[in-house]
Amino acid sequence: MNGSAARDAGSSVESVRIALIGGGKMGLALVSGWLDRGFDAADIVVAEPDADRRREIEAAQPAIHVVPAAAWAVPDADVVVLAVKPGDVAGALESAGAALGERALIVSIAAGVTTTTIEAAAPGRPVVRAMPNTPALVGQGAAAISGGGSATSGDLDTAERLLRAVGSVVRVPEHLLDAVTGLSGSGPAYVFLVAEALIEAGVLAGLPRDVSADLSIQTLLGAATLLAAERDPERLRAMVTSPGGTTAAGLHQLERAGVRAAFLDAIAAATNRSKELGSI
Repeated sequence: MNGSAARDAGSSVESVRIALIGGGKMGLALVSGWLDRGFDAADIVVAEPDADRRREIEAAQPAIHVVPAAAWAVPDADVVVLAVKPGDVAGALESAGAALGERALIVSIAAGVTTTTIEAAAPGRPVVRAMPNTPALVGQGAAAISGGGSATSGDLDTAERLLRAVGSVVRVPEHLLDAVTGLSGSGPAYVFLVAEALIEAGVLAGLPRDVSADLSIQTLLGAATLLAAERDPERLRAMVTSPGGTTAAGLHQLERAGVRAAFLDAIAAATNRSKELGSI
């Protein structure tokens, strides 16, 4: 059974041969997740042109094969994962050239690059576009996927299983992936900015910096864990907010400063930038 038929039949992803094009942090996070989930290291090849980065990958994951060029990685691959910058997608596919299998599934995590663009650069191949985020580095990522015109349900299943190795996955129509990029793709940076602000605020209020950092980080972790369990942010906020109390006073200042509107504007701006990247 060939790779495409195996995917459509719902066979084990652990037996799928994967070529990862781009050995950056997200790419290496995916590799780590695959290996942790029991994927065979012998079925994973990473193409990374930078020699220093290749040595780092080999040191971190000595069981996988690392090569300098896409054409060396893709000949036998069932799935080709594009983990390169948006402007490098066309070059990566051109580098793969004729070595790219006729029915190899292409999974792209390049922000903003449409399935139509990838299909034009790799005619006849099924394409799934994905948007993961950086918490994938610790196995807590949030990703969304969308299939191109020739992607089957089996191809989407394969892409989802690959990404579930590093977190959760949802399926959305492709026109919503730019919004996903603006929200969950860029969202960790917004949370990190909030963490920085909380730590600085604690220091301003008189706490030692290390104490403020410990309290701020645990507060964010605890709040996120509680939110994941309850899934009702409005009710949880009200639960913490006593009439006339300290939290009510603090929230009043945040609303006066336009924090809620600032988040709306930030996500809208990031969404628009994702659309711009896709048109470059």
